[in-house]
Amino acid sequence: MSEIQLHASWLEPLKAEFEQPYMQQLKQFLQAEKAAGKIVLPQGSLWFNALNSTPLDHVKVVILGQDPYPTPGHAHGLCFSVQPKVKPLPKSLLNINQELWEDVSVDNRHSGYLQPWAEQGVLLLNAVLTVEAGKSNAHQGQGWESFTDKIIELINQRCDHCVFILWGSYAQKKGAQIDASRHLVLKSAHPSPLSAYRGFFGSKPFSQTNAYLQAHGKTAIDWQLPRA
Repeated sequence: MSEIQLHASWLEPLKAEFEQPYMQQLKQFLQAEKAAGKIVLPQGSLWFNALNSTPLDHVKVVILGQDPYPTPGHAHGLCFSVQPKVKPLPKSLLNINQELWEDVSVDNRHSGYLQPWAEQGVLLLNAVLTVEAGKSNAHQGQGWESFTDKIIELINQRCDHCVFILWGSYAQKKGAQIDASRHLVLKSAHPSPLSAYRGFFGSKPFSQTNAYLQAHGKTAIDWQLPRA
């Protein structure tokens, strides 16, 4: 992973992680996957896109996902986001868009490319940063989880008044150590079709996020995605 470029705000506090045995093992695993002819998604230059798009000192909101989309051409290193022009949108993203409309009257049905959110301070972080094409969760348990736990720990300790949006039990378990006296922690069901009607719809995470940010002197997130 030495060829991966990481924004300076993250590189300084995370540098020691790359020397840890678990990261060395992860590197060997990924090299072996590629050597076996397996397609690793997203491409290597985008593994750390979430961190490079949202520097540590710019983080205002954290949305936790699980792992990248396994469909080639979809994932680009931001959780829930797909690359421009991907249609139809993944079902979880369709449900996120529906809640956006119901919550803050934002219509994003035209796009699933969430890069503009990331550039405003929304860290779109998957727990696992790579996946094998066609196989969801194929890279779970290989070390990425420890690395992203460290990222959450850094934000929890170094940032003030952030909003952590934890959709589903997986994200809530991963975010269990977040200091709720220092940050706003929003929990609800996952936006997937299997659970969206069990508490995701109507949870109003977007309006709650902006109300909290503005109450603490921060600029609200513009959730509207640009049209082509």
